[in-house]
Amino acid sequence: MAKVGYIMATSQYDKLEEDRKWMNEFGCVRIIEESDDNERHRPLWKQLMAALQRGDELVIPKFSNALRGSRELAIFLEFCRVKVIRIISIHDRIDSSNILFPETKPSDVLVMMGSLPDEVLALRKSAEHVIKLQEKMIVSLPPVSASKMQKLDREKTVVNLYVAGHPIDEIWRASGFRSRSSVFRILNKHGIKLNRGNHSGPIKKRDTK
Repeated sequence: MAKVGYIMATSQYDKLEEDRKWMNEFGCVRIIEESDDNERHRPLWKQLMAALQRGDELVIPKFSNALRGSRELAIFLEFCRVKVIRIISIHDRIDSSNILFPETKPSDVLVMMGSLPDEVLALRKSAEHVIKLQEKMIVSLPPVSASKMQKLDREKTVVNLYVAGHPIDEIWRASGFRSRSSVFRILNKHGIKLNRGNHSGPIKKRDTK
């Protein structure tokens, strides 16, 4: 088991040093800090999800700091349930193992879930505002569209989770695809050799007859 901390360290976040100290004192072997310009796609968070192993402990400042909405919260909680990962949210005062924060009540958890969308939106607007202020008027290549970037990120997540050893069903749930076949399609597209039990060897084309 390993204790790992994660912080979305936007420039407007004023509790960074406090959170670092808390995580270090708790015994985190590593504290991952995501920067402003990665607020939308969060590559370090996705890498962390792929690296977590059964029984690890994840420390975050708040759920709204680590996640980008209610849908991601549901996927994240299911992922942690399956992998038996302990979640500790410092400022929400929530510990999934019920060891820390004994004063936290179910109503407090419901308030956190209800306020998550507004808090995430505020964090996102703050990060986007800083990025716009830092931008310079330079000639550059046409930007990749948001939808295309989201698609690439989802494909990268599928590949990373499979390479990290996660079962197909877990990858399917984490990816957000409607069908498991989409997971196999992505793995096939990126040339990943299947090696999970019944799912091994090259992906065969369906008989169209």
